[in-house]
Amino acid sequence: MYSLTFCARRSLEFQKWRNLRVSVQNAFALFNSFSFASASDLSLRDGRKGNNFTVSYLVNSLGLATKLAESISRKVSFEEKGNPDSVLKLLRSHRFTDSQVSTIITTYPRLLILDAEKSLGPRLQFLQTRGASSSELIQIVSTVPKILGKRGHKTISVYYDFIKDTLDHKSSEKSTQGNLENKIRNLSVLRELGLPQKLLFSLLVSDCGLVHGKEKFEDSLKKVVEMGFNPTTANFVLAMRVVHGSRDKTIEEKMDVYERLGLAVGDVWEMFKKAPSSLGISKEKIENSIETFLGLGFTRDEFAMMVMRYPQCIVYSAEMVKKKNEFFVKKMNWSLKAVVSNPSGFGYSLKKRITPRCNVIKALMSKGLLRSKPPPMSSVLAITDKDFLNKYVMMHNDKQLVHGLMAIFTGDRVSLTDKKAHLEQ
Repeated sequence: MYSLTFCARRSLEFQKWRNLRVSVQNAFALFNSFSFASASDLSLRDGRKGNNFTVSYLVNSLGLATKLAESISRKVSFEEKGNPDSVLKLLRSHRFTDSQVSTIITTYPRLLILDAEKSLGPRLQFLQTRGASSSELIQIVSTVPKILGKRGHKTISVYYDFIKDTLDHKSSEKSTQGNLENKIRNLSVLRELGLPQKLLFSLLVSDCGLVHGKEKFEDSLKKVVEMGFNPTTANFVLAMRVVHGSRDKTIEEKMDVYERLGLAVGDVWEMFKKAPSSLGISKEKIENSIETFLGLGFTRDEFAMMVMRYPQCIVYSAEMVKKKNEFFVKKMNWSLKAVVSNPSGFGYSLKKRITPRCNVIKALMSKGLLRSKPPPMSSVLAITDKDFLNKYVMMHNDKQLVHGLMAIFTGDRVSLTDKKAHLEQ
C-alpha cells in the first residue's frame, strides 16, 4: 500500500494524515482490465505452474518465447487447440497481422478461451457497425484488446467511443506509443471513478504528464482517493496534479510556511481539500501573499482566518489583492474586519460583479434610500444577480429610479425591457 509521505512531522494529527489508508481496490480494478502488461510484468505474476500444452501451443502458434508462454499459461490454460485456433483464425480473417495477434494475446490472453463464434465474432461485427473501418478496428483492438472482453453493446459502445476519441488525438501528440497506452489506461480508470467527460477530455488533449506514466499515476491516484477527494469534481484533478508534481521536501517547506502563519497541520489539510492550489503554488508565492496581506493592515491571525475560510485568496496576485482591497475599504468603507469575514470577495470579478453592484449601492446611498453605512459585504456580493436586483433595484416603485439603477448595474449593456430576462438568468 502507498502511504501519504508528504513530510515528516511530530504532530499526531499529521502522522494520521501521512499514514491514512483506505481500500481503493474498486478504483483500481480497471488497471488490471486495461493492463498493457509487458513480458517482465507477466513473468512476475504468481499463478499455478504453466500447462505444458498451453505453453507448447503459444510457442508454436504465436512464436512466443518459452518464458513468456509459461507466464501467460498462469493466466489461461487449455488442453486442446480447437477454440484457440478459432480465435486466431477469426483475428487473422479481420486482417490482424501475426505480430498484432501475438501482441493482443500477450496483452489479454483470456481471448484464447472465449468463444470465437458466439462472443468474439459478434463483438467485432458490432464494432464495425459503430463505424470502425478495418484499420480503425485493428488499431483499437491492438491497443486495447480488453474491449473484446466486454459484454453488452452499450458497454462496448462506451469503451469504443472513448478509445477512438483518444486515438484520434494521437496524431497531435508527441508522446510515444507507451505513453499513449498509459494515457488510455489512466483515463479509463478516471472515467470508471466517475470523472466527468469534460475533465477527461481536457486531460486527453493536454500534454500534462499526469496521465502519461504508470507507477507515479497510480501512486498519485491512490493518495488523492485516500484523502477523500470526490472524483466527480475538478478539485480531484487539481489535487492529483499537486500530488503528482510535488516532492515530499517541497510540500514540507510549504507546510512550514503555513505553520509559521499559525495554522495547524489539520488546518492546512482542510485548506488543501477546499483548494488544492493552496499547496500547488510555490513556497515563495505563499510567503509573498502573506507579506501582501500583512502590508494591507491585516494581522497574521486575521489572514490565517481568511485563508482557512477561503484558501484561494493565497494564490491571487498582489496587484489584484491590493486593487480589490482598496475598493472594499476606501470606496465602500467596509472595515478590514468585514473583509476578514468575507474573504471570498477577492474571488469575484471587479468588473463584472464588484463594481456594478457597489455602484448601485453608492447610488442608493447618495439618494438617501439606504442608511449612511453600506450594507454588509455578504448581502451585496455573495448573493445571486437575481436576489441582488430584487433586494436593491426592483423593490422600488419609481420606474425611472429602477431604470437608472438597472443602467448602472448593467453598464447600459441591456435596456430596461431586458431586465426581466436578466433577472431570470
